[in-house]
Amino acid sequence: MISYRSIQELVQAAVSANTDIGTVVLHQQAAEQGRSTDELYRQMQENLQVMRESVEAGLRNRRRSPSGLSGGDAHKLLEAVQQDRTIGGSLLGKALARAMAVAEVNASMGRIVAAPTAGSCGILPAALLTVMDERNIPEERAILGLFTAGGVGLVISKQATISGAQGGCQAECGSAAAMAAAAIVEMVGGTPQQAAHACAIALKNVLGLVCDPVAGLVEVPCIKRNAAGVANALVAADLALAGVESAIPADEVIEAMRSVGSLMSSALKETAEGGLAATATARRLARQLLNC
Repeated sequence: MISYRSIQELVQAAVSANTDIGTVVLHQQAAEQGRSTDELYRQMQENLQVMRESVEAGLRNRRRSPSGLSGGDAHKLLEAVQQDRTIGGSLLGKALARAMAVAEVNASMGRIVAAPTAGSCGILPAALLTVMDERNIPEERAILGLFTAGGVGLVISKQATISGAQGGCQAECGSAAAMAAAAIVEMVGGTPQQAAHACAIALKNVLGLVCDPVAGLVEVPCIKRNAAGVANALVAADLALAGVESAIPADEVIEAMRSVGSLMSSALKETAEGGLAATATARRLARQLLNC
């Protein structure tokens, strides 16, 4: 096994090869899996296409999910952006709508790319596709961005967790935001070091975020947290690209996230026993869904 064990190792490898983290991960994965870089590139290209299809499906949708808890909000938000009724501007508004769109598709049993998880599936595609479209980034840069994100996700999964049941939502939406932030930094020409700082900043921003799905379904508050997650990724990327550095290195932030997750009560880790899931309204909704 030759997988990189830390973000710092990924950065050092990229700097030594005078390339980006995405290219390092592409070649590393090809060597580890015994496959060609062309084959892996095409597979990632297919993932990007599925991401775009899930965004488009979610933005068109106006129907509620089978549970009735979600659906149609992404379309509503996109209309508000198009009518200039939002305050964050076109790029942010479209990113928020796309993140919610993919999460709504997931809630309706549609096809998504679970990167890193189904519960956080809207953050990475929303960040990549929005930056790609708004900044006219070539598709190949976005595909390499997915390899950057994949490398960051692999390190997080090895050093900590990407599971809400183990680490809370910081491990799902937090990891997704960290992956997305690093990816879009490299997509627009940022350095590997800046990508690492973006990763650290994004993950720091949500340390301690609990996983508290109402009625145990990945809808409330998960879908709106995908919107918050892509905003977090954009914030972290902008800070890093401006030269703002994380005082705590990315690998130490990942370790802190693991430690925080281990300290959390099980009621706050996907069991629907605490947090928002324990509110009076959430309990009423759960009883209605369970018909009891």
